[in-house]
Amino acid sequence: MSEDDSRSDAPDSAASQAEKPRRSWLDRISSALSGEPTTHEDLIELLRDVQADGVIGADTLRMMEGAIAVSDMTVSDVMVTRAQMVMLSVDASFAEIMAEVTESGHSRFPVHGEDKDEILGVLLAKDLLEGAMADQRPAGIRELLRPAVLIPESKKLNVLLREFRQSRNHMAIVIDEYGGVAGLLTIEDVLEEIVGEIDDEHDDAEDGSLLISAQADGQFVVDALTPISDFNERFGADFDDDEYDTIGGLLTDAIGHLPEAGEELTIGRFVFRVARADARRLHALHVGVHADG
Repeated sequence: MSEDDSRSDAPDSAASQAEKPRRSWLDRISSALSGEPTTHEDLIELLRDVQADGVIGADTLRMMEGAIAVSDMTVSDVMVTRAQMVMLSVDASFAEIMAEVTESGHSRFPVHGEDKDEILGVLLAKDLLEGAMADQRPAGIRELLRPAVLIPESKKLNVLLREFRQSRNHMAIVIDEYGGVAGLLTIEDVLEEIVGEIDDEHDDAEDGSLLISAQADGQFVVDALTPISDFNERFGADFDDDEYDTIGGLLTDAIGHLPEAGEELTIGRFVFRVARADARRLHALHVGVHADG
């Protein structure tokens, strides 16, 4: 072989070597999607490798991981617990209901009868508004109710999402094994597990007061993403925000691991109880405040 021939082969060899990793990724992705035996952990590891190689972006990776995680999750993993639900009594006056709906900012409300385990239906804020503007205002809300969708705690999230899309329902009431109300779930809750937090017109992160809501029992529900400075200002606290920006980050560091729902920790005059968390992050806290003493 001549020297010229040898040189002409070199670029082809280099190009071949450069193409090998790309063919390798494609082969691995094809293998993952072809139905060959694999695990979710293997697929996630592959996707992270692909992202590190620059083939997909970090946001795309997060959504893919969320979609994979949802297939393994049940309703009980992400539902809004009964303690956090805003429920309306069917016997409440029209004025009382209007005030509750306006203050909460939600668009759908479970309506109960004599007790909170007797779900009569779901009230949509737009139906209430139309009723309030009608020439003949309804005496109550019973005639405005839409059927409630009841689901068990064990229902798979991916199955529920498909049912939400097919039925065009956006809310389901979660029932425990004894037939009582355990919580509720909206289509937004499911989608947030895939794409991350979805802010609506009532989710103004710049206004700390919207991240902290007082409860009838004197406690507070605090969004885990509440800036520590806002928490300090609201409660007259002096938590350090040099290392962590949010109250959720502060609590996670204090506990020493990603907290699970129900875990409690007392820091100074504050009692924190995890109201909602998943495998990726802390979402909401119940906070009790002791008097200074």
